Amino acid sequence: MNRRHLIAAAAVLAVAGSAAAQDFPPKRPVTLMVGFAPGGAADSAARLIAKKLGENIGQSVVVENKAGAGGNIAHQLTAQGPSDGTQLLFGSIGPLTIAPHMMKVGYDPFKDLAPISGGVHFPNVLVVNAQSGIKSLADFVAAAKKSPGNVTFASTGPGSASHLTGELFAKRAGVEMTHVPYKGGSAAMPDLLAGRFTAYFAAPPTALPHIEAGKITPLATTGLTRPDYLPNIPTVAESGFPGFEALNWYAFVASAKTPPAILDRWNAEIVKVLKDPEVVAQLKKHGLTPHPTSRPELTAFMQKESQQWGAIVKERKITGE
Repeated sequence: MNRRHLIAAAAVLAVAGSAAAQDFPPKRPVTLMVGFAPGGAADSAARLIAKKLGENIGQSVVVENKAGAGGNIAHQLTAQGPSDGTQLLFGSIGPLTIAPHMMKVGYDPFKDLAPISGGVHFPNVLVVNAQSGIKSLADFVAAAKKSPGNVTFASTGPGSASHLTGELFAKRAGVEMTHVPYKGGSAAMPDLLAGRFTAYFAAPPTALPHIEAGKITPLATTGLTRPDYLPNIPTVAESGFPGFEALNWYAFVASAKTPPAILDRWNAEIVKVLKDPEVVAQLKKHGLTPHPTSRPELTAFMQKESQQWGAIVKERKITGE
């Protein structure tokens, strides 16, 4: 291809990009898909962000819940869905960076989905029943070492963030624990309150009301820094496991066929919302930290997470069954 052909090709791409940008905001309502049932952390954050996005762009942004298969159904539907910028996905750590290492999911997160921006993240909090007699992370580790396999920990399902956090902690602490999977935090918490298992790496919105009521005891949080809502609870990293970090997170993605110009426009709008002081304050009330990023930054973040959790899945022989 000679210089004249290269210039002509560049001109065609520029015109196409300009045309795509002119299609923003979309002329019809936008769907923001969430892979989980209404009422959870993902749904609450998505609805808050969607409302502000709609106000800013002058077009309806409607949250649609497509629960099932740990969120994988929504991710597959998005990969196969509209590519005109009218369908976005509030993607999550499990389907984007864990599930593809465990099973066939019907999509490739890095080929079939396009990154837009980070959304929110939050640490897990390791909690036990207040009547368990376990008062610290050191107590918990001692109990696990004293009776290998008899210490049990719940999760929101095989391959979920809470499950993988428990597996990562067991590896770092050199202990053997028994995994007890549930179909979500709303199912697991009542059994913890009833003392049917030992511990739970819970999402803050699920755990905080019971912590405040004195029914469960928080032992440690799994971020590198203490969250504002649990300032007196140490992190796992502070408690003898330097560098330990396991975050829950959600990010905005769309079909990989979506024109880059539209993805860039969505990035600008989403970052704007995630930096809005009112939105930040509302998210923090739910225990969620805004995580706005550029598109390349989200790709790098997802790749790092995929490598970490893929290694744990392989080493611990975790499957989707």
